[in-house]
Amino acid sequence: MDAALPTTGMNELKGSPDRASLTEHEFFMKRALELARNCSVLVSPNPKVGCVIVRNGHILGEGYTRPAGKNHAEIEALNEAVSRGEDCRGATVYVTLEPCAHFGRTPPCADALVRAGVSRVIAAMEDPNPLVAGKGLEKLKAAGIHVICGILADEAREMNRGFLSRVERGRPWVRMKVAASLDGKTALSNGESQWITSEKAREDGHRWRMRADAIMTGIGTVIQDNPRLNVRLPDAVRQPVRIVVDSQLKTPLDARVLEEGKTWIFSANASPYKIGAMQEKGVRVFSTINNTGRVDLAEMMETLAKQEINEIHVEAGATLNGALMQESLVDEMLIYLAPCFLGSGKNMLSLNHIDRLADKIALDFHEIVPIGDDIRIVARLTD
Repeated sequence: MDAALPTTGMNELKGSPDRASLTEHEFFMKRALELARNCSVLVSPNPKVGCVIVRNGHILGEGYTRPAGKNHAEIEALNEAVSRGEDCRGATVYVTLEPCAHFGRTPPCADALVRAGVSRVIAAMEDPNPLVAGKGLEKLKAAGIHVICGILADEAREMNRGFLSRVERGRPWVRMKVAASLDGKTALSNGESQWITSEKAREDGHRWRMRADAIMTGIGTVIQDNPRLNVRLPDAVRQPVRIVVDSQLKTPLDARVLEEGKTWIFSANASPYKIGAMQEKGVRVFSTINNTGRVDLAEMMETLAKQEINEIHVEAGATLNGALMQESLVDEMLIYLAPCFLGSGKNMLSLNHIDRLADKIALDFHEIVPIGDDIRIVARLTD
């Protein structure tokens, strides 16, 4: 029996999966993954999760996780089923992440599924959060519910790379954005860079900014460009935290990056007076120093993970870009290439000298798409 995909009243989704080419479990998990993609960026620091409740090929209810502190996907799906007059007893639940088993911002979803009397739960993957980590699935099994885990796990992981990076590695997922010419230059030798890429590419870059929890730059960019480091889109639903890496705390007190929202500065050597002045402006100053007297970048990432930052979007100059890359703290490159050459301009990154091709920093192309007159490349660092 073909699945009935009901109109849910939620935001419009991209479409339904093609059932003919999929197993039953894959078909409904694809639907749950599509629902998860509809989650707002306000879900962070929680993961994006989608849920579908099915009986005999018919969808009783479906939902996706709401902003942090509100309903998780399972509760949304159960509520929708109830609103339709459906009885979920004996139904199968497809969910893109193991149901939680602990009291956090919301009660445990595993308990709600047990109370609803469902007979089977199909999860794409276990939740690596130590507060869950298999406990949700075990609670369901203890209640006599049949559990299957691992359906389309790779797709589920892809959707929540930031959350998984923070929980599993203890540091956020770091994306480095660069706008450059075809010969890899981000500005002329005199520093002029506005605008190498098209307006469409710049708008697209702001959408990538909005999906991040934090936007990071270095003190060199602050002094040279005086950026706002915010999301300038009419439909922006949030402004990420702005982070400045500034070893000597040289950020001017009238810098635009301090004007609105949350700004955090990571410093190594700063006077108590300057720290106090920043704090009076509502700026948080974190101190961390390495053996060269500069900001310890690895410790900074660990600190940001503890602040529940899942995903960082870096827009900086060659110095900070190179330092992050050299310390293996970059996961993904977001590169906009314009159809032009700039000659002897400024490079994307300042890297150590390499004598052998075997020592190159290798990446895998993840996505290459045209954006206006430019090309957007997403490339990931190889393991």
